[in-house]
Amino acid sequence: MIRTAIIGYGNLGRSVEKVVADQPDMELVGIFSRRDSLDTTARVLPAAEVEKYADEVDVLFVCLGSATDVPEQAPALARHFTTVDTYDNHHEIPKHRAAMDAAAREGGTIAMISTGWDPGFFSLNRVLGTAVLPGADQMTFWGPGLSQGHSDAVRRVPGVKKGVQYTVPKQEAIDAVKRGEAAGLKGNECHLRQVYVVAEQTGDEAADEATRNSIREAIVTMPDYFEPYETTVEFISEEDFDRDHQGMPHGGQVITRGKAGTSGHVIEFGLQLERNPDFTAAMQVAYGRAAHRMKANGEVGARTVFEVAPYLLSVEPLDDLVKDKL
Repeated sequence: MIRTAIIGYGNLGRSVEKVVADQPDMELVGIFSRRDSLDTTARVLPAAEVEKYADEVDVLFVCLGSATDVPEQAPALARHFTTVDTYDNHHEIPKHRAAMDAAAREGGTIAMISTGWDPGFFSLNRVLGTAVLPGADQMTFWGPGLSQGHSDAVRRVPGVKKGVQYTVPKQEAIDAVKRGEAAGLKGNECHLRQVYVVAEQTGDEAADEATRNSIREAIVTMPDYFEPYETTVEFISEEDFDRDHQGMPHGGQVITRGKAGTSGHVIEFGLQLERNPDFTAAMQVAYGRAAHRMKANGEVGARTVFEVAPYLLSVEPLDDLVKDKL
């Protein structure tokens, strides 16, 4: 059995707990948290003492927020544990990879980074599409759906009590890619970002208005996450938020259009996710299995989804996969 643990017990951590319970080759050693008690029957351990448990854990699932927690805390964890994270700040992934590689090599561990569906599943499809059709037009469309990483970034803005962000693709951009007219299109030209916020209230009308203006400015100008996207920020009541924004659907598609020989081809890959954290957790757990196997084979350092052979993800033996899936 692969002995696993979770650090961080938000939406993703709770989903990882459920997914691990369904794996025939994994067991959950415990959950590391800054809180003393959690709504779980699992063993709860203090996050501040995580290093003491290195000998009891084969794979540590890092379920912390991407905005600040993962880049700040994950390298230290990788010095003691084989880790799997879902870091999703695309522009900062090379920097994160370098930091995790240095830490993992120092500790003799594997640091599996940026798993999930994007980055992760969609990343693989972007590489496969352009490998098969070099020079192709390719575009990734996200949504419509809730982004965990972006929502986490919203909630960290001072004055935000509750917040959520939805990504919405522009249909005209999707149509342009399929027609082969996507050259030059940028991500911010293909999507809208819709943010819903419950702001802290003081009862002072002028002060509360100033808070809302400050929140809006902080969100729309946030590098990498929102700027330069077309972003709307709507302030709503806590009652409306709790009624309308508790679901976590997401999805999207990767579309690649190019030529091979004398003919044109379109590759479309899509996901429809009923609950974003559950699917992200499923990917993270599968790559945890792969990380454990790679570590057992003597590998060390940071790894991305591009470097993992698919059979390492599966519970099924390779011979069975060849027989049944090839």
